[in-house]
Amino acid sequence: MRTASVSTSFIALLALLPLAASAHTGVDGGLHHGLVSGFMHPLTGADHLAAMVAVGLWSALSARRAWPDLLWAPLGFAAMLLVGALIGLAGVQLPAVEPMIAASLLVLGLLVVTQKHLPPAAAAVLVGGFAIFHGVAHGHELANQSSAALTLAGMVAATVLLHLAGIAVGWALRRGNVWLPRAAGAAVVALGAVLLVQAA
Repeated sequence: MRTASVSTSFIALLALLPLAASAHTGVDGGLHHGLVSGFMHPLTGADHLAAMVAVGLWSALSARRAWPDLLWAPLGFAAMLLVGALIGLAGVQLPAVEPMIAASLLVLGLLVVTQKHLPPAAAAVLVGGFAIFHGVAHGHELANQSSAALTLAGMVAATVLLHLAGIAVGWALRRGNVWLPRAAGAAVVALGAVLLVQAA
């Protein structure tokens, strides 16, 4: 019963992802105003939402043991998201930020589909590299805002919660549904492809 409930909720989320294919700024248009808005921002940008949940899903689905395999990739993503945001706040320009964000969805989606296991450190480095670009996008939006520190704190908190949500769903599906994780990964890949075309 519990797995059926998780499956139903996840199917609803998958159905909404293609409809949410939009720029990374989310519904606030990149206008952040402190802790609460920072927390809400990753929840309203389809690419950030999909990437963060996918990291948790992949970690749970591919883990050979609960500890420490489950946490390496999520912690790597959250840490490097913060680093990227600080880089963006400092005004550093990285090339191809939007295409790299879209590419991150393609890669993360394929990892969810295949449930490919990587050594923990390699998993953290891989997702952390993509997280830098997600963070830079946020950091550029926060430039010249007095509430940047609070906003970043909210963003990191939301990121961790989205990772945990992905881990919880992935762990629940490890011994159950085979097609649902693959459908989730395929939806993330599709979103990444749409965003890559938009960024081209």
